[in-house]
Amino acid sequence: MQLLAIISNFRVQDVLDILFLSVVAYHLYLWFRGTKAFKALIGLLVLGIIFTVARTWGLFLTTWVFQILWQVLVILLIILFQTEIRQALERVNPLKALGLRKSAKPGEWVEGLAQTVFTMAQRKIGALMIIERSERVEECITGGQQIEGEASPELLMSIFQKESPIHDGATVIRDGRITRVATYLPLSSDEGLPKEWGTRHRAAMGLSQVCDALVVVVSEERGEVSLARNGEVTLVGSPEELARKVLEGMAFLSASRATRLERFRSLFLNQWVAKASTFVLVVVFWLLLAGQQDFEIAFVVPLEVKNLPAQVQIVEPLNPRVRIRVRGLRKDASSLNEKNVRAGVDLSTATAGKKTFQVTRDHINLPIDRVHIVNIEPSQISFRFQKNDLTQNND
Repeated sequence: MQLLAIISNFRVQDVLDILFLSVVAYHLYLWFRGTKAFKALIGLLVLGIIFTVARTWGLFLTTWVFQILWQVLVILLIILFQTEIRQALERVNPLKALGLRKSAKPGEWVEGLAQTVFTMAQRKIGALMIIERSERVEECITGGQQIEGEASPELLMSIFQKESPIHDGATVIRDGRITRVATYLPLSSDEGLPKEWGTRHRAAMGLSQVCDALVVVVSEERGEVSLARNGEVTLVGSPEELARKVLEGMAFLSASRATRLERFRSLFLNQWVAKASTFVLVVVFWLLLAGQQDFEIAFVVPLEVKNLPAQVQIVEPLNPRVRIRVRGLRKDASSLNEKNVRAGVDLSTATAGKKTFQVTRDHINLPIDRVHIVNIEPSQISFRFQKNDLTQNND
């Protein structure tokens, strides 16, 4: 019954609350997926469900123990996973969301880069290249030397030659220009990865799990080209395929109506299972916790007249009503309505003519004593009385 009452009083603020938390939870899932912190988040989720159920059922000791352990656990997680937490916070970039960050179109440099990569693969030259997208990768990588130059075939071949002192590590490419070389990437901690993968593949997958960069890997042993994106590594068979995937990943879309429609459609269809699961989970948690929210609700109830003298009758108002605003826990306040709340006023002092009566909290009868009345409108009602017909005839 309380759940139905809460749903019946669903507000626009509640819709925004659920949608906002769903977006946050979904992005947290994407950011931490495949990392050690993700397993900790799953553990926290399970503990949160147990704590919520214990609190809802009134398990006092269990709730008290979880409240103590929860504070200590949160502090430990902040210490253990401060790197992941910092990266997640830094990814919340309002300038990126507003589209204020300027970036050059890929143009022809992607095709030239793809040809260079496969030339390296044919010559069995190992390479690791980071193609930066909307997010900066400086906080996700370590070491390296700053450099400024176009990502030309000659420069890339020179960097990754074994004789080069900067061939070890990864090269960062931003808008078709090399910005950093010989950098080190975070290795993926996933288990069950292919045995033939070396450090380059694990580093490429690890970086793609913590940021949105595209990472190109050239295998020195097998002469194969792979592309890492969003925590997944796929084998690429030709320069044309690599160029196409990079251009798709760069997501430089035109402002045409068809493209916008496609982007709007992908907003819901892309990884729809994860999005739907996150939304359902947030809704369940919202319903479990919404009953404990401090809540205000207003409704209009008819004002009953009591002890009206027999010699007078009411001329106006014939159907007086008052608007009552109450506050309390949402599970209690939501159950109140005009059917179970009664309001009455004593008219025993009424005489012919106009008279005003106060409407106070004492005139309101609430079925639940855990809520209190915030306001009554109007706080006073003016009645106009006249002698009834029987009294007038007797006179």
